[in-house]
Amino acid sequence: MSQPEMSQPEIIEASALSDRLSRELPELLELRRHLHAHPELSGEEHQTAALVAGELRQLGWRVREGVGRTGVVAELGPEQGPMVGLRVDMDALPVEERTGLPYASTRQGLMHACGHDLHTCTGLGVARLLAQEPKLGGRVRLLFQPAEELAQGAVWMRDAGAVDGLAALYGLHVVPNLPVGTVGIRRGCLTAAAGELEVVVQGEGGHGARPHQSVDAVWLAARVITELQQTIARRLDALQPVVISFGKVDGGRAFNVIADQVRLLGTVRCLDLQQHAQLPAWIEETVQGICASGGGMAVVNYRCIAPPVQNNPQLTDLLERCAVDCLGRDKVLPVEQPSLGAEDFAELLRDVPGMMVRLGVAGPEGCAPLHNGAFALEEDALGVGIAVLTATLLAWIAENASS
Repeated sequence: MSQPEMSQPEIIEASALSDRLSRELPELLELRRHLHAHPELSGEEHQTAALVAGELRQLGWRVREGVGRTGVVAELGPEQGPMVGLRVDMDALPVEERTGLPYASTRQGLMHACGHDLHTCTGLGVARLLAQEPKLGGRVRLLFQPAEELAQGAVWMRDAGAVDGLAALYGLHVVPNLPVGTVGIRRGCLTAAAGELEVVVQGEGGHGARPHQSVDAVWLAARVITELQQTIARRLDALQPVVISFGKVDGGRAFNVIADQVRLLGTVRCLDLQQHAQLPAWIEETVQGICASGGGMAVVNYRCIAPPVQNNPQLTDLLERCAVDCLGRDKVLPVEQPSLGAEDFAELLRDVPGMMVRLGVAGPEGCAPLHNGAFALEEDALGVGIAVLTATLLAWIAENASS
């Protein structure tokens, strides 16, 4: 892989940083493959965290473990002055891998199907390059976060003080719809507000041959699933998109018994915070109306998972300039529309300005979607992410260390 050229002459010569990255990449790629082969679920990232902490200590970073349960925080640079941060996540998913890669997951039913193994190694690559910088001149904090897939790890780390004292925070996420060698940039709203929805539909059981003598909870649950989708189009503003998707349906005991209860689990996504605040009451009213019309009732529980990620314009401008310097103008692509996916990175930005960049990982044949057992990213993206983020952190220090 040809390495991106850097242009931060006030910090480091471009050729020197490129040479450092070239030397480090082979070992970082091996680390990424090791992590891919040994995934750990959210909140259980014990071996991953131990590997990360050991690597960082060898590099001379000041390391704290167990921050937000299995999180790792490391700092480099002077004890005083403005501090910039980088957050990367570490957890895997309960997905069976179908890539056929020689370093595929060795743990049945677990897989790094969202690229967090590459995120972790991007953070370690940035740590290696910064540790070799003789004139760092500013403070950097790295946050290796657990449990992003549960949308809880960021809150754990925030509550443990992981963002205290930060003046700015960067993050990244791989995307399969951008080609490797590119990054995606967006100012303002990047991801959606998200909620977890539980609906317990209560009917009255009976014989399958005589449904008129019972209240069929399966039928009511089916109506809830379909009519909620239909009602969105007629009751909510079409210019403010809302997605409700049910991922789990649980109910019934036998083929010839009318079910008395069905439990639905799903997710709710939207971009507008005000609308997101109103959705729980709207969903409750709609679901209760559907169930009551069929003689049943429901219990509706709603949990807010994460607010939207809002990319700070100034921090986005800085990363974009650095990305153009590293990759070329044609490799820095605008993200035209926000994603209805959610990111608990937003929880870390409640009190700290921040920015998340999209990292392209699609090869010539494309790339399977995130959370898919066939997801196999192009590893050349690792060097791209390290280069862009290292340049950005150094540029931030150059602009802010004097203050």
